Parts: sequence; structure tokens; C-alpha cells
Amino acid sequence: MAQLIDTLLLLALPASGKSELRRYLAHLDPGDAARDLHLGPTVQLDDYPYVHLMRRIAQVLTSLGEEPVFFADDASSFAEPWEWGTLIQLLNDDFALLGTTPKPPDSAALWFLDRLDAARVAVGADAALGGMPGRLRARLMDVLEPEAAQLWAGLSSTVSSWSEGDTIVIEFARGGPDGASMPLVAPYGYAYSLAELSAPILERASILYVWVTPEESRRRNRERARPGREGDASILHHGVPEAVMLGDYGTDDLPWLIDQGEGGAVEVGSAAGTARLPVAVFDNRVDHTSFLRADPADWPSTAVEGLHRELRAAFDRLVR
Repeated sequence: MAQLIDTLLLLALPASGKSELRRYLAHLDPGDAARDLHLGPTVQLDDYPYVHLMRRIAQVLTSLGEEPVFFADDASSFAEPWEWGTLIQLLNDDFALLGTTPKPPDSAALWFLDRLDAARVAVGADAALGGMPGRLRARLMDVLEPEAAQLWAGLSSTVSSWSEGDTIVIEFARGGPDGASMPLVAPYGYAYSLAELSAPILERASILYVWVTPEESRRRNRERARPGREGDASILHHGVPEAVMLGDYGTDDLPWLIDQGEGGAVEVGSAAGTARLPVAVFDNRVDHTSFLRADPADWPSTAVEGLHRELRAAFDRLVR
């Protein structure tokens, strides 16, 4: 039997094709996935749903005439850049839950707010939500409950579905300000966020880097975005504000990190020591993935064949 990839970090700038590739991997025949890409059935984790709900918290507080938390407005990046670490702590928690059947919370909104505070404390920030006046916190929870319940249900289904032999796919995007030099200053970039991953992830992970330029990332971000909540809450169709694209994703340190690791690995220094993660680059500067947003029945066979061939060459380099 082919050796399988245990944990795959799917990394790239926004709109580079990560989420489309996740969709493709989820639709693969299990035999083809194992033989060609060294993948078991995929169980997928992503930090974007947390970003979306953090923006919702800011929107709700603003609508109530209160000072927002996390974001000053819909067009801005994080008010505190250390939230990039908050997101990684949430992914670490999700990873630790794999294979369990979480007990439903009495309040999904309370569950989410408490998780956010705990993740912020883990990276040295304040517990911003626990100190709110009780009446305000209750109103916030009331508005957030439907979306938080949806998040909890999705996470519970994901973690309880995992079994030995599955491949865990973890997606996130990082970068730095347009024009920044390398190495990026923490907490920006992949160097910081990779170092915040838990030891169990780093011990098992390989990296597939989907390469597009920051300029192309911005163009595709504008192209994929759908207005309103249908787009904002969607992994495939959300749009990142232009100011964020320039301020947080205007440059990308992963190519630099790959060069530092001599092309075949990324070295990650963390509290647990130094990990060397196998890495492969999927060159998506010429778009190979946007067709995957359509119904799978409409995927052109020639495009699928070309994509699979390119992925097979990349995944061959990722088995640990």
C-alpha cells in the first residue's frame, strides 16, 4: 500500500486556488487519491470561518453603537496583528479534537466567544470578550447564535469523521505589507504562523504551496468575490478588502522560506524545537483551478487531467 501523507498544510495567498484544490481533493476517487497523490480520505480544517465570525462580532458591536473588537470596520485588517496567532491557536484546538465526538454546547455563541478569548490569551493578548458588560455580551451572543451554531455543527461533523488513515488538510493564508523585505516581522507571514502550530501538527505535516504573485492574487480576489452574505460566508466566493490585500498579503514570505530550506523543505523553529517540513510548489500563476468552482459535472476533462498530472508531480515530493 502507498505511504500516505498524514497532515497537509495547504498554503498560499488569498484567491490562489487553495479552496478550489480542497474541493478537488474531496471529489477524488479514494483509490486514485492514494495511488497518485498519497492521500487518504481528506478531513479539512480552515481558519477562514473564524475570520468571518470575528468580522461579524465587529459588525454587531458597531451596529449596537459600541466600540468594535477585532476590526475597526469592514474594509480594515485586524486591529491587532497578533490575531494571526489567535487563528493558529484555534486551528491547533481543532486538530486536537480530531477523532472525538464533541458534546453540543448549551450556547454555540458562548462556546465561540470563550474559544476566541482562550486563543488570544495563548498568544499573549487580552481576553477581549469576557470582560464585556453582561447585557452587551448577551445581546452579542443572541445575534451570533445562528452562525456560531452552524460553525459548531460543521466542526463537530469534521472532527468526529476523522479516523486513522485519513489525511488532514489545513488551509490558511499569510503574508505581509506590500513592499516589505524578508524576513517578515512577526506576527506577519508564514514564519510566525508556522511556528505557532502545535508540536503534533509539525511532527506530521508537509506543505503544498500554491504559487501566484501578489498582483495575481489581488486580481483573482476581485474576480471571485460575490457581494453580500452569500459571498462573505463562503470559502470559495468571499472577497478580501483591497486594503487588506495590500497591507497583509502584499508580499509573501513562503518562497523565501523555501529558498532558505534549499528548495525541498521549510525549517520551522518553535517552542518544541526545529521541524523540517517537506514542501512542494504547485505553480498556479497560470490559472489551473478556477474551473473547480463550477459543478463537478461541468469540469472539463482536459483541465482535470492536466491538473491531476501537475498535482501528482508535486505530491510525490511530500511523503515524509
